[in-house]
Amino acid sequence: MSPETIEASILRLTEKRGPGKSICPSDVAKDIEPDNWNRHMRAVRAAAIGLARAGRIVILRKGRPVDPDDFRGVYRLAVPAADA
Repeated sequence: MSPETIEASILRLTEKRGPGKSICPSDVAKDIEPDNWNRHMRAVRAAAIGLARAGRIVILRKGRPVDPDDFRGVYRLAVPAADA
């Protein structure tokens, strides 16, 4: 699965969910390959980090934006706030 395909899925799903709401990274993996989604989780994380660095999405932990280069554990993905 190409990084571009994963990025496109992240952007489409976060935009569809809308401002103030987030998606789970597993939603992206399931969108890409529903029957074998778990194998894509590392690639989804890598793509999310790249998009967050570029300012196209935000990575949330416990509902708050985190540094894409320094976070652990459960996280979610969202469109950036309009005032950011």
